[in-house]
Amino acid sequence: MPSALKIWIDGALVPAAEAKVSVYDHGLLYGDGCFEGIRVYGGRIFKMRSHLERLWESAERIRLKPAYSPAQIEVAMRETVAANGLRDAYIRLVFTRGAGTLGLHPFKCPKPGTIVIADSIQLYPAELYEKGMRVIVAQRPRIPIECLDPAIKSLNYLNNILAKIEAIDADVLEAIMLNTHGEVAECTGDNIFAVHKGRILTPPESAGILHGITRRFVMETLAPALGIPVEERSMHLDDLHAAEEVFLTGTAAEIIGVSAIGGRTIGAGTVGPVTKSLITEFRVRVAEDAPED
Repeated sequence: MPSALKIWIDGALVPAAEAKVSVYDHGLLYGDGCFEGIRVYGGRIFKMRSHLERLWESAERIRLKPAYSPAQIEVAMRETVAANGLRDAYIRLVFTRGAGTLGLHPFKCPKPGTIVIADSIQLYPAELYEKGMRVIVAQRPRIPIECLDPAIKSLNYLNNILAKIEAIDADVLEAIMLNTHGEVAECTGDNIFAVHKGRILTPPESAGILHGITRRFVMETLAPALGIPVEERSMHLDDLHAAEEVFLTGTAAEIIGVSAIGGRTIGAGTVGPVTKSLITEFRVRVAEDAPED
């Protein structure tokens, strides 16, 4: 943690070492809260409004009333980025339930907490964006929608973390998670796509995935700009094994190709041409004018 970093917490910018939450905060005690990870390119907050909309939807689903308005949070994010002298950055925006009792009762927490962190991030080594990354299939399934709606980007990521540990134990950095029906859902921190016979395929939200902001940017902006059709449909591992290319998307990951799944090579075992084109188009667009809508 850089000592000079400033954190915006509950209305004030403070040095990172002074940015603290109560040990009674239900975000810590129970993972009761929600968050967003947001990129900043050239001083512009990428897809800011889409991220804020999703955050407020998450908060509504867990019946957490944010302490600040979206307009106030926008100001807080810009202030935090500026205070840290950043042009390209990663923002972690967090709502916690706030300090309360040791019981589960969420409504005994009188004031929710709000945290804005602006820092740098590198989720995967740069060389993997050129060569592609190996992934595995986690043995642990994705939590069913009926148990915990993945549209809630909650502070409780233990399901993902346990699958991530499987990946680390296998000496890779990401794992594909299947739902309890055996369908491809998403990875521990990224959405997943396959390229097959000139089309881009991706699991639907009903498979139990987070509706990713970068995922949507690929589907609605980048792929159409390149003239590549996109289809949402249920997918199984056989669909990934038969694909010419597989790639992952996420705010922190951006777009990264997959070279192998377990012991199975995907395509030519490197980043395929469609994935390369999407990466190039993505980088051009965010460098020229990262959209904040």
